[in-house]
Amino acid sequence: MFLAVIRARAVAAPLNPAYTQEEFEFYLSDSEARLVITNAEGNVAAQAAAAKLGLAHTTASLKDAAGQVHLSGLPNSSAVQGRPGFANEPSDVALFLHTSGTTSRPKGVPLTQRNLAASVQNIRSVYRLTETDATVIVLPLFHVHGLLCGLLASLASGASVALPAAGRFSASTFWPDMRETGATWYTAVPTIHQIIIDRHLARPEAEYPALRFIRSCSASMAPVIMEKLEAAFGAPVVEAYAMTEASHLMTSNPLPEDGPRKAGSVGRAVGQEMAILDEEGRRVETGKSGEVCVRGANVTNGYKGNPEANEAAFRFGWFHTGDIGVVDEEGYLRLVGRIKELINRGGEKISPIEVDSVLLGHPAIAQAVAFGVPDDKYGEEINCAVIPRDGVSLGEDDVVAYCRRNLAAFKVPKKVYIADELPKTATGKIQRRIVAERFVVPPTKA
Repeated sequence: MFLAVIRARAVAAPLNPAYTQEEFEFYLSDSEARLVITNAEGNVAAQAAAAKLGLAHTTASLKDAAGQVHLSGLPNSSAVQGRPGFANEPSDVALFLHTSGTTSRPKGVPLTQRNLAASVQNIRSVYRLTETDATVIVLPLFHVHGLLCGLLASLASGASVALPAAGRFSASTFWPDMRETGATWYTAVPTIHQIIIDRHLARPEAEYPALRFIRSCSASMAPVIMEKLEAAFGAPVVEAYAMTEASHLMTSNPLPEDGPRKAGSVGRAVGQEMAILDEEGRRVETGKSGEVCVRGANVTNGYKGNPEANEAAFRFGWFHTGDIGVVDEEGYLRLVGRIKELINRGGEKISPIEVDSVLLGHPAIAQAVAFGVPDDKYGEEINCAVIPRDGVSLGEDDVVAYCRRNLAAFKVPKKVYIADELPKTATGKIQRRIVAERFVVPPTKA
């Protein structure tokens, strides 16, 4: 349905099926959606949100791989028959996604046909994708990583794509799926790579397919994991750097035939300009840190209906990523920190302010602050500290249960700290970093 929608000059806005009704209401409203498409089983929360907003709902099913998609409940479906041929325009918005920001609401990112085509070409070129390639997509298709790098770049190359037999990534079926489809590569977030390595160490396969390369993106990969992957599966691991606003790919380590791979680096710019700028928009010296900025045909024209965010992100003729990085003399980028406060949990970007606002909706909570803490499995995990209202009893389980009702599962704090006070700066501001240091004791080194 995603392919059909973007071909028909409509706008596809894929959503995480795990969202709550409240979240669906926001995303459907913000995208100005007119039709909600689900599979035949449906989605209770999405359908409730659609009904509340007065949106049409249809189900899509494919009973026969060689047949047509069956749509039920589509309004005016007879009018769709026999449409004449037409061409997409480069300026047509094709994909609409949201990226979590440090502001109180996620930002809508419209991506045009031109954006998608440019990104697909960049991905195809740097990984030398051809019709002899095949991959199994282990990533959700409501993010640019799976949609652009896994799906569209493969199809545009004449390569084959398989979706996991289990319906989503499963360590037990991953290698059988890869063997059955004759896979030559795969792309994933570091969390999935870690699971694949753990499975290999515990229950190794009799044989592994010969892979051209393994790709990692969406969160930083520890060099030790890269070494383990290469040793276990005999394929080069290339780490990349991407954002929704850039239609996914910005930089990547090259394949072995095109240059060295550098552990701890996310590689060189691919098909676009990249610069490290200071706060005044000047390029910094090689080896000095600054904000990573990019520009190119793959970069969005701007956030939807958000002039403040556009003013902050598009300055000096560049898109500002909010990440701090250093480029070496060979053009390889190393990310050293984030200006933004986003919590990057295994590639899922979580806005702590969004979590704050949910926590503060609890009748027994007076103050709340969410923050990220280091995590071996996900890179970062979400924690929170809350101050109960006077005279009210509040337990950690109460807070978690409330969050589960109002947030998608991956946004629910793993640990809740009940406190009498929260540390503040001299001006009375709460800084997440200081709160994290107060409540989370750093692990002691052996």
